[in-house]
Amino acid sequence: MVQIHPIPPLFDRHSRVLILGSFPSVKSREQAFFYGHKQNRFWRVVPALFGEQMPQTVEEKKAFALRHRLALWDVIARCEIEGSADSTIREVQANDLNVILQHCDIRQIFVNGKTAEKHYRHLIEPKIGRTAICLPSTSPANAAWSEEKLIGAWSVIKEYL
Repeated sequence: MVQIHPIPPLFDRHSRVLILGSFPSVKSREQAFFYGHKQNRFWRVVPALFGEQMPQTVEEKKAFALRHRLALWDVIARCEIEGSADSTIREVQANDLNVILQHCDIRQIFVNGKTAEKHYRHLIEPKIGRTAICLPSTSPANAAWSEEKLIGAWSVIKEYL
């Protein structure tokens, strides 16, 4: 089924790091915010980098991201997808990152997982000429990475803030 990305990008003029997922899960689409599935470890991993507790509400998550100069969005604007499974993504159209890049000084772009990396490299990188650093996915499907290992890998984002 064709899905159109329903969540606007989160950023402000102070954003320095852009984190891109692939496409929002069903739970994220229902909540109208990024990483909405309870089992996704994003909202446990990233606050841990700053010694903070996990934000609970969408408003708290937005405030946390902006306070730490993080911009959030996804690589994919539109695709065919079954449920939330990245493995079913087909017929991809990319988001236009210039919506963010023209309004703030993004020092580094990161992608959350291999699916986001694949589509970024194919659809976005050639257009904007900027490479992205791929971080291990915070998805519960990436069971090979413990939360502790994810925190270690994701700590690189602090170098660009």
